[in-house]
Amino acid sequence: MRAIPVLAGAAKFAKMRLDARQHRAYVQRHARHLFHQPTGELRYRVALYFADAMVNAYQIRQWYEPLKHLAESAPVVVITRNAGTALALSEECPLPVYLAPTIGDIEELVDSQNLNVVFYINQNIRNFQMLRFNEPNHVFICHGESEKAYMWSNQLKAYDYVFSAGQAARDRLALNLRSYDVEQRTRLVGRPQIDAEYLAPYALNSALPTVLYAPTWEGDRPSMNYGSVSSHGVQVIDSLINDGGFNVIFRPHPRSGVNVEQYGADVAKIREKLNSANSKSTGRLLFDDTAHWGWQWHKADACITDISAVAYDFFATGKPIFITTPVSSEAVVADSPALEQLPGLSSVQATHTAGLVREALETKDAERDALIEKYFGDITPGASMTRFLTESLALLDS
Repeated sequence: MRAIPVLAGAAKFAKMRLDARQHRAYVQRHARHLFHQPTGELRYRVALYFADAMVNAYQIRQWYEPLKHLAESAPVVVITRNAGTALALSEECPLPVYLAPTIGDIEELVDSQNLNVVFYINQNIRNFQMLRFNEPNHVFICHGESEKAYMWSNQLKAYDYVFSAGQAARDRLALNLRSYDVEQRTRLVGRPQIDAEYLAPYALNSALPTVLYAPTWEGDRPSMNYGSVSSHGVQVIDSLINDGGFNVIFRPHPRSGVNVEQYGADVAKIREKLNSANSKSTGRLLFDDTAHWGWQWHKADACITDISAVAYDFFATGKPIFITTPVSSEAVVADSPALEQLPGLSSVQATHTAGLVREALETKDAERDALIEKYFGDITPGASMTRFLTESLALLDS
């Protein structure tokens, strides 16, 4: 009987190899721009390395705008390892995309270009195939600030530098990483994404406050089980709908349901509730599964989210935010000023979401500004983007 899953696995691998060859052949015939290597002063000096499939494209999308600004001073390229991903990204990414499926392709690119900085946004194991090159500065920028255990992974030691949002991130690394010089190996850049302009794809009822509910996914291990859709989600949405005085933006994590089928089913249940109630609602009730992330910060007056990067993106706006309390006893919850001082939302409180949000909108939180300073530094318009560009350009000459 054991031979059956082995054969199934072999068949799946063979299909993946066939798909990869077919994609490569298509690229060779129809998308030669994915192998373009500029010459002279146009040679790439900065790269963002993305070895993932498009299912994780949400991680790279949030860096489009900061990298577009950086490209005004130094040529930037996105390096991909998968032909399908390269083709898809080339349709939406405002930066050049380069396909390097083999180690030989990576070597050819490094030899032909003048790469001084390579950015990484996740911990894909194939990052190490790029990290083998000594010449560039290898910089981990991550795909969002959060209190997840992921943020102090020992893998961070592999990079020359970590671009962190603020002092809180530096403190987190100092506490959790052994033999790691945080002052030397980290650079504080704030959250440059908050300084970009984002076009909202939806119109809302401007007479009503807007609540963003943006839960994370169920995670791929017990320690990362922060997702609130199944424990809080229906109650949160019911409370807001029944109140009748809010616009609602429900934005589930794109990986919701990947590991736990019921989690995905609960996302679908919330979608049905929103669609059903929308025609009779004074407010706009949105199920937001667009690729665009950023406009929600500006449109929403309050946010409910989980222990995730969304919390820190919205936190920087200075508006009210609630962070859900994980129901799983195995979820790793760090001791942090943000989780201790920002309002939490338990699964029991979820049925009272509308009232809690109204109270928060009417109350000024004096402690929030100090927390924002600790986590992001100066968030006056343009300050984060300036720090990101300054630190990036400094590495070009180091």
